[in-house]
Amino acid sequence: MSKPVRVLLVGAAGRLGRAIATAAENHEQLRIVAQCGRGDDVRKCIRDADVVIDVSHVDVAGGNCAAAANAGKPLVIGTTGHSPEQLQLVMDAARTIPIVLAPNFSMGVNTLFWLARKAAELLGDGFDIEIIETHHRLKKDAPSGTAKRLAEILCEVRSLHADEDVAHGRTGITGERPARQIGMHAIRAGDVVGDHTVTFASVGERLELTHKASSRDTFAHGAVRAATWIIGKAPGLYSMEDVLGLNDSAR
Repeated sequence: MSKPVRVLLVGAAGRLGRAIATAAENHEQLRIVAQCGRGDDVRKCIRDADVVIDVSHVDVAGGNCAAAANAGKPLVIGTTGHSPEQLQLVMDAARTIPIVLAPNFSMGVNTLFWLARKAAELLGDGFDIEIIETHHRLKKDAPSGTAKRLAEILCEVRSLHADEDVAHGRTGITGERPARQIGMHAIRAGDVVGDHTVTFASVGERLELTHKASSRDTFAHGAVRAATWIIGKAPGLYSMEDVLGLNDSAR
């Protein structure tokens, strides 16, 4: 039996961090050897790890990327809400090390990404697209990283621009819905772990693709899977669709 993958878990005190730590306890191929929380120096914790899982906060993502790149350690990132500047820091680090950047580690959600792309390709421009996401009242960013990724995928298919063609909610006299538009709506309520629905609607019919998460365990198991998959990969920026082999099946 090969030695287990040694993991540095950054953001260990958060909801997802705790779930990942629990998932790792029952995983034969992976072992958490160090944990970092707010204010801890990642550079001091990284030396004994084979891979870093970062589910801390987007504001420290750049420093964590730099620490992993300097140490030559693969990195799995689960933080969301990156600014263009923060995302550039991730891409810069990906020139040196392999990085999995995942707004959502769930196998089901990443299958939703794949299905949404295929549906948009098959249905064409005759169908209006709306995205609705629901999360617990404590979530700090909106829309969710998962919803943003869905919008990015759909914009790619339709040759749209997320900054210009995604409408975030509607109010007042908005006029008729533009054909080249994707609607985005965020709901914050109660303790909802995460629901995402993509609606494709035309005259006389509607297709809805929905994923509902009832436990953070599904995200934790996906993060563990990504950490074992990324070992030995070439430098570059990867997604959970790569981890699950969905991009291979599309070829």
